[in-house]
Amino acid sequence: MKSSKSVVETVYPMVEKVAGELGYSVWDVEYVKEGTEWILRITIDSDEGIGIEDCEKMSRAIDPVLDEADPIEGFYRLEVSSPGLEREIRTNEHLDWAIDQVIEIKLYAPIDGCKVAVGTLRSYDEESLVLRDESEIVIPRKNIAKMNLFFEF
Repeated sequence: MKSSKSVVETVYPMVEKVAGELGYSVWDVEYVKEGTEWILRITIDSDEGIGIEDCEKMSRAIDPVLDEADPIEGFYRLEVSSPGLEREIRTNEHLDWAIDQVIEIKLYAPIDGCKVAVGTLRSYDEESLVLRDESEIVIPRKNIAKMNLFFEF
């Protein structure tokens, strides 16, 4: 069985091509096991936003492409979604998009007694991220458990 990473590397170009033809961009592709089920999760975006109709359209368009290429052994469930208001930030491309946006970072271990940092992303490199809130905070990337766009309800 292929690893999750190799499935994503195989599927991503196919998904990106179909999304582009439909006027969408691909925010993320994940192949994950949840419970007993494998899920191929495709997250699409566009400047106009993504609605349920867009997800259905993308799902219908990518399904035959995946069936023909058959890149995944065994059964899996295909999910197509929008990144949502609190989109997850996982890649350098996501970080590029998030510059000057307010993000929330959950940490493996506390920094100055806090396991969550919220601030405006000012910059990043391979070692760390720089957030600005009331002061500047440098967060080592190895300490980051999860990052999301911050949306206050």
